Amino acid sequence: MCYKIVRLVDKPELKERAAAWFHGKWGVPLEEYMESMDDCLTGTNDVPQWYIAMDGSKIVGGMGVIENDFHVRKDLTPNICAVYTEEDRRGMGIAGALLNYVCIDMKSRGINTLYLVTELESFYERYGWEFLCMVQGNSESDIMRMYIHRA
Repeated sequence: MCYKIVRLVDKPELKERAAAWFHGKWGVPLEEYMESMDDCLTGTNDVPQWYIAMDGSKIVGGMGVIENDFHVRKDLTPNICAVYTEEDRRGMGIAGALLNYVCIDMKSRGINTLYLVTELESFYERYGWEFLCMVQGNSESDIMRMYIHRA
């Protein structure tokens, strides 16, 4: 399997496709992805950023870095968000490669600590992430697992 990880800032022509792809996976309004990606492409701040795994012209995985991924702990920032790998590509290391790439890229920007929220257990630990605490979503009664990665 061959794939290449690209930063949206290096391939701005992918913005509309990437926003539609993430919207289709997570159901977050398309406009929110477009706005975040526009902010990424202005280059004025290190966050947000967006990353895509491509197999030829097909998006097979992706994730972003935003200030807050819809949880009440506004002090735990920035957050990895929208982590997704196409079902037929899971188990091939794409998510791990994306996580590693993003951590290295953010470190090069002076951001050494990243957070993410998830319902998964024992997935992110494989890639150097540590469980930090449980957090409540912005408008949810459920709590989610918060992980931290320090470069």
